[in-house]
Amino acid sequence: MNRMSLRTLFLSLLAALVLAGCQSTGDAEVAPEPEVQEAPAEAAPAAPPMVTPAPRPVTNEEGFPLDASGRPIGYVFYFEFDRTELKPRARALLAEHAEYLKENGSVRITIQGHADERGTREYNLALGERRASAVRDYLQSMGVASSQLRIVSYGEERPVDPRSTESAWSKNRRVELAY
Repeated sequence: MNRMSLRTLFLSLLAALVLAGCQSTGDAEVAPEPEVQEAPAEAAPAAPPMVTPAPRPVTNEEGFPLDASGRPIGYVFYFEFDRTELKPRARALLAEHAEYLKENGSVRITIQGHADERGTREYNLALGERRASAVRDYLQSMGVASSQLRIVSYGEERPVDPRSTESAWSKNRRVELAY
């Protein structure tokens, strides 16, 4: 109940108690009190909830999102099972990273290769390295200096999702860029 209806209820109860206590026992005729009608209590219009719109990401001319420092957003690139080929979307995002790296020659990145848990430890380390190398080679083909790029393979050692399901494995087959 809102405050207005609680107040109305309280006043009504108080009036009933006063009238019950003041009833006359004599034969005198008592004129009834005129009824006072209160306007129906209207609830104050509820203020609309404060909704702060999410800030729109800054984008370049092609519409790829950029972070506050102008670096492309999209640092994780996923791979198919036992594959090292870059997907078209990954190539497009990596092209944006390449542009940023070419414009900022002092920036260095580490390209981290990962694999899911299937296969031997040695095989997964090699697969993670091949995936990282595929990203490095693509960035170099776009004009990024090799001195700006370092690769490392973690194989299956750093899973994003430790479960043994296809969904988890697909998240763990990846390359991450660390600026």
